[in-house]
Amino acid sequence: MSEIDFESMEREAYDFIDEESEENFYRFKEGLTEEIVLRLSEEKHDPDWMREFRLKSLKIYEKLPVPDWGPSIEGLDMDNIASYVRSKSNMVDSWDDVPEDIKNTFEKLGIPQAERESLAGVGAQYDSELVYHNVREDVAKSGVVYTDMESALTGEYADMVREHFMKLVPPTDHKFAALHGAVWSGGSFVYVPKGVHVDIPLQSYFRLNAKGAGQYEHTLIIVDEGADLHFIEGCSAPKYNVANLHAGCVELYVRKNARLRYSTIENWSKNMYNLNTKRAICEEGGIIEWVSGSFGSHESYLYPSSVLKGDNSHAEFTGVTFAGKGQNLDTGAKMIHLGKNTSSFIDTKSICKSGGVSTYRSSVYIAKSAEGSKASVNCGSLMLDSISRSDTIPAVDIRTDKADVGHEAKIGRISDEAVFYLMSRGISESEARALIVSGFANPVSKELPLEYAAEMNNLIKLEMEGG
Repeated sequence: MSEIDFESMEREAYDFIDEESEENFYRFKEGLTEEIVLRLSEEKHDPDWMREFRLKSLKIYEKLPVPDWGPSIEGLDMDNIASYVRSKSNMVDSWDDVPEDIKNTFEKLGIPQAERESLAGVGAQYDSELVYHNVREDVAKSGVVYTDMESALTGEYADMVREHFMKLVPPTDHKFAALHGAVWSGGSFVYVPKGVHVDIPLQSYFRLNAKGAGQYEHTLIIVDEGADLHFIEGCSAPKYNVANLHAGCVELYVRKNARLRYSTIENWSKNMYNLNTKRAICEEGGIIEWVSGSFGSHESYLYPSSVLKGDNSHAEFTGVTFAGKGQNLDTGAKMIHLGKNTSSFIDTKSICKSGGVSTYRSSVYIAKSAEGSKASVNCGSLMLDSISRSDTIPAVDIRTDKADVGHEAKIGRISDEAVFYLMSRGISESEARALIVSGFANPVSKELPLEYAAEMNNLIKLEMEGG
């Protein structure tokens, strides 16, 4: 490859957010070009293989069509999206050293209070970069690695990153996976050694604060043989009158007889296009558990996938989606059975009000090799008015007659009798309806740590009040 003129690229690729923020933030110009990708690669100090990976992903992105599944994303114009925004301050491991304006944002969200009270480690990402990362000393001494992706990529875990990075979600998967491969930035790398059980969760929190920007964090977690981990992901963004984009990627590797629970509470703003891709692979006896709460974004494509490669592996997905005014949330889960005697369970709840559209998609594939496998899908929808819409689109592909598969779907509305009963006990009508909706979403909230279940119930209450 010819020598790269980075000084010229910097002049072409950089632009400031605005005059008020100029002293504190860098921002790439809107759009997506080879010059921007190369500038990003240089900014991240990528090894050669990652720079080439980004360029190949860009070429794939340019060739692939926009997916024809899910809601229309005509309002998303990549020419108006900045691919990279970062604070001029570096990542720190002491909360006191985080810039005051960024610190105030996260403290309003409960970070780092949650770290002190209930977490084994915390990573906080602001726009395109992590600004804070820390892990408890006793957890680190057990051999658990929890760091940012850039440090893992260029440090002692570089070989492990190269072996696993975008192998589960290749850039050819779909257009926005290719986009992610080209401009990914930030995210978390976790490795849990053989036999280590992390008794309290690790958490990463992602805040997209910049107007008209994209966030493309990459999360890579490897839970080695016989190990156990609960990882929590939180997401939020302020509301702007222009489109923002989230196209992150999550890759989870669950080794033999290991267990990973991956919990997400997403509270993106209503101008966000959430086009995220999440996938896990389980070896023999491995267990992956997804717990998902989706409350934000203008439009979403979100279908966490589990590949049950090893015999006797197991996957569960428990999720709730709340679509309000101006939202079209297309969510679900995929289960791919390859090993013998594998099992999966999907339990989802979708809620819609004020004209919101909620679409649930499930895909269960049982290969010829997956004899003795079992799969169960249970989805329920709650419509809070007559102008909203809820659809269920299940797909089942079974290649062996030695499998047990079931599917159940229900749709309903809040019972006037239930509201009347609660009101007769001194509860207002709005509170009564919020309580019923919270009860409907209980399968998700009961699987979360107490403080996160409380956060989810507060989000439901706000959605009920927001219209």
